[in-house]
Amino acid sequence: MIYSLISRSKIVLLFIILFSLVLITKIFWVQVVHNDAYSEQADRQYSTPSGDIFERGTIYFSDKDGQLISAATQASGYKIAIDPSKITDAESVYLMLSKVATFDHDNFINRATKINDTYEEVADQLTKDQADAVSALKITGVSIFKEKWRFYPGGTLASHTLGLVGFKGDDLGGRYGLERQYNDVLARDNNSLYVNFFAEVFSDINKTLIEHTVAQGDLVTTIEPNVQNFLEKKLGEVRDKYQTDSVGGIIMNPEDGSVYAMSVKPDFDLNNFAQEKNVSIFSNPLVENVLEFGSVVKPLVMAGALDAGVVTPQTTYDDKGEVTIEKHQIFNFDKKGRGPGTSMQEVLNQSLNTGMVFVEEKLGKQLLRDYLLSYGIKDKTGIDLPNETSGLVSNILKSPREIEYANAAFGQGIAMTPFEMIRALASLANGGSLVVPHVVKEIKYDDGTFKDLTYPTTPVKITKQTSETITQMLVTVMDKAIKGGLGKLDHFSVAVKTGTAQVADNVNGGYYADRHTHSFVGYFPAYDPKFIVFLYAVNPKGVQYSATTWTDPFLDITNFLLNYYEVPPDR
Repeated sequence: MIYSLISRSKIVLLFIILFSLVLITKIFWVQVVHNDAYSEQADRQYSTPSGDIFERGTIYFSDKDGQLISAATQASGYKIAIDPSKITDAESVYLMLSKVATFDHDNFINRATKINDTYEEVADQLTKDQADAVSALKITGVSIFKEKWRFYPGGTLASHTLGLVGFKGDDLGGRYGLERQYNDVLARDNNSLYVNFFAEVFSDINKTLIEHTVAQGDLVTTIEPNVQNFLEKKLGEVRDKYQTDSVGGIIMNPEDGSVYAMSVKPDFDLNNFAQEKNVSIFSNPLVENVLEFGSVVKPLVMAGALDAGVVTPQTTYDDKGEVTIEKHQIFNFDKKGRGPGTSMQEVLNQSLNTGMVFVEEKLGKQLLRDYLLSYGIKDKTGIDLPNETSGLVSNILKSPREIEYANAAFGQGIAMTPFEMIRALASLANGGSLVVPHVVKEIKYDDGTFKDLTYPTTPVKITKQTSETITQMLVTVMDKAIKGGLGKLDHFSVAVKTGTAQVADNVNGGYYADRHTHSFVGYFPAYDPKFIVFLYAVNPKGVQYSATTWTDPFLDITNFLLNYYEVPPDR
């Protein structure tokens, strides 16, 4: 009997403890986690008609010291709504309200004279002073409501990365960039905040304790705002100077794929995106478009030949300035030959197409295909941004023609996204691994927990030793070829390669004779790289080669990164 009473007491005590834990958790949820939301609901002066105020998680940049900076957040304000059925003199109401806020006269009158209508929003994003001023007028049929909207403190900064929030029908959600990719994490179900939590506790304790709901939270990105701003400044200068169709750049950690900055020009103002007339500007060419980048592909092919043992940096050939493959003539950029004894190092230094045809012939079609495919040139990178596409490389996958492989050896006929290109080149820098480029490194959940995101790496076909050899060759390009050797940094090793490619004519076939894509890649410090930078410009005007377009901007970016991150010299 006594044992039975003790057992029942223990059960009751356990129930009380469990109930207390649930109650404490709920109180914490209300007072701490969702304090702002409940506080806003409690303020009924300007309560919304529906009881809901737009809520969404925050996206953060992270600076080099780990400090978080808001990139996409919520702004609070007020909106004016009218009930046309209660307005008898629309002109008089307009005159009174226009002293407080700005209205389009004809639009206001049109809305205010909809006799059978009871609700029209006529102004938004008002300040508290403006809201109080309108309220003080006590105009029949005019109401003030609280509202929140998506706000991007940086304006145009990282616009293609962040994306935007907009309506699709009646559904308000992320439409581009991270806003779309992580919409399930960022979106908030406002109704779930405003239930009677006491009723919830008593009605279904088991559900409260056990059921797992969709995790909502904030995003912490790898984007460093000062680096992002500097990259955008340099891209803007190139676009203005050479009147490019478009220009883009990526700064990434080649060891783990963390993206410090990425940008495309033209871009757009995230806070005023509705003003854009061409919606195509919202898409992100860095992941959604493919281009032929030309000679920046040469190091990938050369590394394959080095790895296969068919050439060394000292291997020579007789450069006649042109070579014929299956009745097709291939020329060096200047149509000049360097003669016998031209080394593989000079092939990269001077970006000789004939030298790369020589390399392809030594390597063979099958091995060329195997090495290029191992760099992931036909595969999506897995970057955490929407609508990623993959490279167009069917010419080396299916064609039996030698000319296709000869062209591929110097980067013609291979079209990749900028992120596919930088990922492939990063494998030369990091010892032979394909990383997953990524923008988000952590999710901070609303329940106080967090998740560090990790991304896998996969090996490519080249060895670490081959990676070191091709890096040495690319450092020599920087030290001896860029600006005739004047681009060399005395205290840092920098591996680089330029690329100039004709733009494909997607309408008539073939290539435009007068349109080119200029690209530039570099990583540093070369033998323990912290950064890889990839830059490109589509159809720059008044400039012939990418070395002219990109050398100075690249050097500016390199010096900025080395100084900003206080990278110690490596030579």
